[in-house]
Amino acid sequence: MSTSPPSPPRTRTRASQKASGGPVTIEMVAEAAGVSLSTVSRILNGTAVVSAAKKQAVDTAIERLGFVPNPMARGLAGGRTLSIGVVTQAIDSPFYGAALRGIEDELDAVGYSPLFVSGHWNATLEARCIDMLRSRRVDGIIVLTGRLPDQALKQIARQLPLVVTGRTLKAPGLFSLNFDNVEGARLATQHLTDLGHKRIAFISGDPEHPDSIERLQGYKQALEAAGIAFDAALVVPGDYNEVSGVLAVERLLASQQSFTAIFAANDQMAVGASLALYRRSLRVPEDVSVVGFDDLPSSVYAIPPLSTVQQPAYEQGRLAAAAMLQLLAGQKPDVQMPVPRLVARESSRRLRG
Repeated sequence: MSTSPPSPPRTRTRASQKASGGPVTIEMVAEAAGVSLSTVSRILNGTAVVSAAKKQAVDTAIERLGFVPNPMARGLAGGRTLSIGVVTQAIDSPFYGAALRGIEDELDAVGYSPLFVSGHWNATLEARCIDMLRSRRVDGIIVLTGRLPDQALKQIARQLPLVVTGRTLKAPGLFSLNFDNVEGARLATQHLTDLGHKRIAFISGDPEHPDSIERLQGYKQALEAAGIAFDAALVVPGDYNEVSGVLAVERLLASQQSFTAIFAANDQMAVGASLALYRRSLRVPEDVSVVGFDDLPSSVYAIPPLSTVQQPAYEQGRLAAAAMLQLLAGQKPDVQMPVPRLVARESSRRLRG
């Protein structure tokens, strides 16, 4: 009795693989769209010149199959990892936190991912962070201020694109984005002199910090313009955090120097200063006016709401990321920081004799 030969096993189609729960591949998208694998790849990379009908077919297949492109694989195919290293100084800082959010939002919109590390205002640690980021094959590095020498930053830029904030530098492969700290500090101090204050204390930051040096310069310029002699005894160091603002005011009061206003080099120190005044039964602004710098989101909720200079941290991060993307595209960055703006709130008032 003769029997029919067995039928050949049926080859599973990629569509059946999808039905069985397997991963959706770019080959499956090409098959479903009726186009070549290279066409799908070029459409995903944005390099394809195809008819609207083919692109629509690919888009429909991607949506129907639920295909999710692998950005890392696409990046490596083009010689990139689609990641940007970011050296901040303190991830938990309200100012730098806002800047990191700006970087993240700008990069995410074009498929790049940031890799954040903290240098903690230590040049040796910052250099170590740079080495770690390079070992991760990042496509570029953003350095938010920091202590690395200018020459070290220029050397890094010879090897991969570099964007630096808080500096004014020029070198191949490097773009710097700086805020006009001198003008901002001048505006803050002028605000107080315009209100009739002559004994204005200044809580500075780290004397080696570029921002601190520039803000002290702006403070001096405003005093000179108002015909007020600079008094070094009214300048006390801080460390850009709330505790240092408290300690600075305690030091001022212990020195028995008379003052009717305080300009703090950032909002966090201004908040600490206000707390120290409160603990000594001194009212803000009835007894002492207080002005900060940065205009952190929390400043409007301080008691009383803090007068300050607006330095948009989120915008700084977003612009730094935009500049990096322009460098990666072989373009000369054309971004620039907004000019400083004084925001007057209830923590400052006209001096009453």
